[in-house]
Amino acid sequence: MIPRYSRPEMAALWTDQAKWERWLQVEIAVTNAWADEGVVPAADADKIAANAAFVVKDIDRYQKEVHHDTLAFLRSVNEHLGDEGRWVHHGLTTSDVWDTASALQLRDAASLLEADLEALESKLVDLTRAHKHTICVGRTHGVHAEPTTFGLKVAGWVDETRRNQRRLAEAKAQIAVGKISGTVGTHATVPASIEERVCAELGLGVEPVSYQVVQRDRHAQFVSTLAGIGASLEKFATEIRHLQRTEVREVEEPFMPGQAGSSSMPHKRNPEKCERICGQARLLRAYATTSLENVALWHERDISHTSTERIVLPDACLLLDYMLDLFTWIVGGLEVFPERMLRNLDASYGLVYSQRVLLALVEQGGMQRDAAYKLVQAHAMTAWNEERAFLDLLSADPTVTSNLSPDQLQDCFDADFYLRNIDGSFERLGI
Repeated sequence: MIPRYSRPEMAALWTDQAKWERWLQVEIAVTNAWADEGVVPAADADKIAANAAFVVKDIDRYQKEVHHDTLAFLRSVNEHLGDEGRWVHHGLTTSDVWDTASALQLRDAASLLEADLEALESKLVDLTRAHKHTICVGRTHGVHAEPTTFGLKVAGWVDETRRNQRRLAEAKAQIAVGKISGTVGTHATVPASIEERVCAELGLGVEPVSYQVVQRDRHAQFVSTLAGIGASLEKFATEIRHLQRTEVREVEEPFMPGQAGSSSMPHKRNPEKCERICGQARLLRAYATTSLENVALWHERDISHTSTERIVLPDACLLLDYMLDLFTWIVGGLEVFPERMLRNLDASYGLVYSQRVLLALVEQGGMQRDAAYKLVQAHAMTAWNEERAFLDLLSADPTVTSNLSPDQLQDCFDADFYLRNIDGSFERLGI
């Protein structure tokens, strides 16, 4: 991932140095396990644990010669060891080290993303509490529907974020799995006891049947989960983008002192941070597609997946980490305009109360629903087309006034009616 969209702590997990450190951690753990089995002399295992090291530049140089990551890595490691170096990588195949070390990276990356989600949830909870009773118009198909509250809108984001936290926890558990089972996964050259000891030491689960690789449905689930979280962020950001349009202007993302929105138009204040998130969510979905295509490998394995995972796994983690941090910042500094929300609510001539009028005609006036619907709809279309107050049109209709008293009709236009059950939704969320 380019530096522009990378945060230091997550980026540190995906450097070459970090990758090779985890490879070495796996190799040392395996050597110690062999020593416990009595195969590797304890003194040799101690020397390996104490002295094994590598030089990234040397590995890079060796790879140009051998065209093989593991052999280049092992050559660099052995340059720091004596005769005991012969035990490094004993009985293993590349995927034993690669997949187990990758599991460590992905587990640690998931932990950072979990913290990101916690931070976002906290800011969302603050926002929804602050605007629990801030009335705004609800829209369906982009058209005025009925009154709601901005807090209830954001409460839905809180719930979705919590679902994403549970999804990430499950994906983390599924990806935090290692394999030390040798070529094609038969344990012929490395017994299952070694695998179990190493994975336990590293804090990983064991792939029950690994073939030569950890099965890639795990990676597909992990990256798809990240893409799903990105899709949620896109959903939230899209709502802010719509609400920031000039004609609406109910909210605005933060706009910092000295910031500019356009190179040519000084007045521009664009939702460019939210637009950035929407664009990046597309990239995450593409990574998920690639990960799903990596599930089907030839026989016990091929390496068609590795060339993509070198890009997809780090970039997906880096990108979502950046997106979560950015959107948390947006939520924390979001400007909300309740007065504009009320003006917009009134902009459709009172039509948002049409269902209440319909129900009142049925419940209190005794009309048949179909007849009441047609009556209300006719006045609603007139209000739209002639830009007239819906209540005035209804009040002038004898059929309406013969079924509803002036007070009963007026009650239908009370926005507070729509707030009477809001508390129940918040109680469900524990907010």
